[in-house]
Amino acid sequence: MLSDREAIFSAETPDLGLPFSQAMKVGNFVFVSGAVGNCPKTGKLVDGGVEAEAHQALKNMGGVLKAAGLGYEHVVDCTVLLADIADFAKVNAVYAQYFKKPYPARACFAVAALPLGARFEIKAVASSVSDAKL
Repeated sequence: MLSDREAIFSAETPDLGLPFSQAMKVGNFVFVSGAVGNCPKTGKLVDGGVEAEAHQALKNMGGVLKAAGLGYEHVVDCTVLLADIADFAKVNAVYAQYFKKPYPARACFAVAALPLGARFEIKAVASSVSDAKL
């Protein structure tokens, strides 16, 4: 039912003024839009390479999850986009600092380009169902 949809916005996450919500809550699920490693204060990508971008993107995503009343432990699925698949191992090391076992399902793709010239982007689906009986 469409009336069951709620847009989620976080003051901790950069608002780029683009035509999409930071997340949408539908029933017990929260669909988090793609997050890149841009600084909440400036909107510009953080310096320091793919690891720094991955940390910031995951922090940005965490702010959106928090605005929905959730945390990283509620994430059930992620899609990771990389500008260079050679960064896969570096990104996995950062990713493992935010997600614990059992890890969310995940897909990772290398793409031709990402917004703002980013090297890393992540989107996620989270569930507010705590007993895992979806």
